[in-house]
Amino acid sequence: MPPLERITVDPEILAGKPVIRGTRLAVEFLLEQLATGQSEQELLASYPGLSREDILACLSYAS
Repeated sequence: MPPLERITVDPEILAGKPVIRGTRLAVEFLLEQLATGQSEQELLASYPGLSREDILACLSYAS
């Protein structure tokens, strides 16, 4: 799946914030976690439904 297809915006989910498709994990939240020093591995361990490709999609979306 292309990176940006992993991200969806739906007004019914988190007030329309971009989220990882199939989750309620906001792109903004994941980027904040990375910015505060949480590692990719820590995020993956904390959120089992999350994949490395999802994290890369967040970074791509932010750029």
